[in-house]
This record gives sequence, C-alpha cells and structure tokens, in this order.
Amino acid sequence: MFRKVYVGRQFLDAVKASKKVFASTKASNRIQEFREKLNTTSNDILIDSFGRHHTYLRISVTERCNLRCMYCMPAEGVKLTPKDGILTTEEIIKLASLFIKEGIRKIRLTGGEPTVRKDIVDIVAHLKSFANLEEIAITTNGLTLTRQLPALQRAGLDNLNISLDTLKEDRFEQFTRRKGWAKVMASIDLAVQLNYNPVKVNCVVMRGFNDDELIDFVNMTKECPLDIRFIEYMPFDGNKWNENKMVSFDEMKKIIRQSYPNFQALPNKPNDTSKAYKVPGFVGQVGFITSMTHNFCSSCNRLRITADGNLKVCLFEGESEVSLRDALRSGASEEDLKDIIRKAVRGKKKQHAVNRKEQLYYKTRLQYEEHETGKANMVDVGWKNESKRVAVARGEIHVGPVITKLIAENNVKKGDVLSIAQLAEITAEVRCTGKTGVEMEALTAVSVAGLTIYDMCKHAATTHAMKITNIELVSKTGGTKGDYLKK
Repeated sequence: MFRKVYVGRQFLDAVKASKKVFASTKASNRIQEFREKLNTTSNDILIDSFGRHHTYLRISVTERCNLRCMYCMPAEGVKLTPKDGILTTEEIIKLASLFIKEGIRKIRLTGGEPTVRKDIVDIVAHLKSFANLEEIAITTNGLTLTRQLPALQRAGLDNLNISLDTLKEDRFEQFTRRKGWAKVMASIDLAVQLNYNPVKVNCVVMRGFNDDELIDFVNMTKECPLDIRFIEYMPFDGNKWNENKMVSFDEMKKIIRQSYPNFQALPNKPNDTSKAYKVPGFVGQVGFITSMTHNFCSSCNRLRITADGNLKVCLFEGESEVSLRDALRSGASEEDLKDIIRKAVRGKKKQHAVNRKEQLYYKTRLQYEEHETGKANMVDVGWKNESKRVAVARGEIHVGPVITKLIAENNVKKGDVLSIAQLAEITAEVRCTGKTGVEMEALTAVSVAGLTIYDMCKHAATTHAMKITNIELVSKTGGTKGDYLKK
C-alpha cells in the first residue's frame, strides 16, 4: 500500500524555497487581487474575512405585523419586545448615518410590517437626506399601502417589494389568517401608476398550497412592469417547517417551461439574490430567490439590524447577533460602535447555517464500532479488498489586522504567505491503494498546511490573533461506503 499527500504545488514549492526566493516571487493575478482585498479590509469595517464587501443594510423598524402568515408566524402571534426596547427614530437614523459613512449604499426598511410604524414616512425622509445613500427601499405586505405610498414616494422612497403569495382571495385569507387581498392588489396597481418600475412582488412558493399558481403569476408580467420573485420556502421557528413543502428553483423552472418553453435567463448583477428570467415579449420579468438549493452566500453583501437593535450579519445566524442598541444607550462613541460592527462582520461565516453541514467524517486504519455493551471495540479490517481511495480536506486560517497588513504587503519575515496557500481555503489531497480510507491523512495534511501558515505569521501575532478553523472533509472516493461529496 502507498500513501501520497498532495498539499498543492504552490505549497510544496514554497516550503522548499529560500526567503530570498519568497521575496522575489511574482504573485499571480489571483494572489495580487487577494492582496489588494486584504489592504482594503484592514481599514474597512464592512468587509468580512472572506472579502465580501457589505453595501446593503436591512433595518427592521418594528416587530409588529397586521397579518399572521402561516409560514412566518404562529396563529397566536409571537411575544413582542416592549416598546422601550425598540429602536427610536433617532437611534435608527444615527446607526444608519454611521453605516452610510462606512460604505452602505442601499437601505431597505422591513418589519414585521414597516407601514404599521407611524413615523415610517419621517424615517424615509431622514434617510433620503444622506447624500451617499443611493437607494431607499421597503418590503411591505401592501395591506395599508394605498394610504401611505404617495407620501412615501414624496419622502424619497426609491423602490418597493410587495408580498403576495396567492392570486386567490380565499387562499389569501387561509395563508394570512386575515382579510385584505383586494387591498394588496390595489397597492400593486397604485405602485405601477406611480411609475415604480419594476414593482417587485414577493411570492413564497409552497407545495400543495400555491405551487399551482406559478403560471398565473408569470402571466401578470405580460403587460405590467412587475418583477415576480418566487422564493423557496425557508425554515423559521414557528412555521412548523418541513422540507416537503419546499418547491425547488429547478422544479419551478420546469413547471413554467411546460407553458413557456422559451422562458429564458437574464443577466444578473454580482450581488443579486434573485436569479432573473423572462418570457420573451412580456413587459415584466420573473426572479427566483433560491436560499435553500442554490445559496448566494459567496456574494452576500447584506447586513441586518433588528427592530430591537441587534446587528445580524446573517439571516440564519441568530447566535452571532450583537446589540447596537445597548451600546448606543450606554454612551458608546462612534469608534466603539465601529469596533463592535467590525468584529461582528469579521465573524460572519462563509455560508449560512441551513446549508452548512457541521459534520466531520473520518476513518483511520484503527476502526472502531460500538459493542452492545456500549464499549468501543477494535474492528478487524483484514478482510477488506484493496482499492484506490482519494480524500480531499480543507481548512481555514483567520488572522488579525496586523498580520493581514503584513501579508498584503508581503512583509512576513519567513516568506511569501500567499504563495504557500490562500488563507481562505487551504486544501490537501491524499491518494492511496489499500484496505482503509485516507480521510484522516487528508485532514492531518490540511492541518499541517494551516500550522505552517500559523508558524510563518506567529512572530507578529498577539494572543488569540490567529485561529485555524473549519477543517473538514470535502470529498472521498473508493471504499465500501461509496463516494462522498460535501454539498
């Protein structure tokens, strides 16, 4: 049996090279781009450890809602934060001002239902006064929008999304546990009349509830400047979620193409969450928000502030929230707030929790299984046939601002770190012919690669400034249990 470890040609070549060679090595275009990104990151509080630049802030202005949509809230409602725990208008504007100063260019007001907040027009007007803010948007259920939209438009509202999950009035009442379908339809009509183009209509698609209305929604785009956005059903506490209710992006496209075979994809901007499609000849278009099956984490540029003032760097990462409200009310300075924001953003994970599998698969030559007594027992693997086996593992190493600057400037004493391995994803591959798998060797190899980077940078590190994380198996082939590929 032979075992050979591959940790990438760049890694092996660089380890053998002298410091002089390190210093003179010409970086590839990709490495140079990464250096430039690191240079920017050192001072930018809105860039995370994966280089994602956050320019879009969603601010929830209230927890209250005048509907009880069954995928969003239990029929009895939820326990609300006391009024004095909700951000005041002054606090919203102060936080928005700070984020805009640091690079936020789009703000969306959400809820709950934002239009139930009495000062919603004033909030929009205040935000519009910031010269560097390029877009103000709102997401609403449209129930009372016909009364408020003209004033919101005068205040400076640039765009709006209206939530509507069905074109059938009785089904609307079943979904929302309230009346009001005609009012929502009237709000969509008014938005079109006021020249909002496009008017975005959000529709959560649920199997057995409204998946039979996909074509009806698409037909709405024939003569109106609408952007119908079909959203994959997502899990939230309280909606009694199960995956059987989700209709996938691919399945929705297949259904639509049965009626419109020429249904075609449109170009998307880098940070778009909606995948744009269109029936040729129709005025409007269709989009798909595919959080469950085709996540857009790699290009995510969004941050959220909850109604009670928590900064939420990812919709699905509740444990990472930090309270900006408490910091404000305790007299935190602008620099204090920036430091809180910077730390939260740098802690944002590469991928959201719904799609990230927190499992580590491993196997060694010493195999164990649980005996009926509950004790671990060694297993004989001598009976197994030899086969070709490959395992690929990866890991991440996170560094602080001092080391980031040294790496970006190629001033690390022990050599050119980026020529050894990209910090965001060090990969190791192990191949063998034998009776047992090589997952453990791959995981060990990537650990050694990470430790090599750690050793190169430790002279400039303060306590806890560096950490190696997310060492995991990416794929394996061969063996009795078949192939594995991490999704």
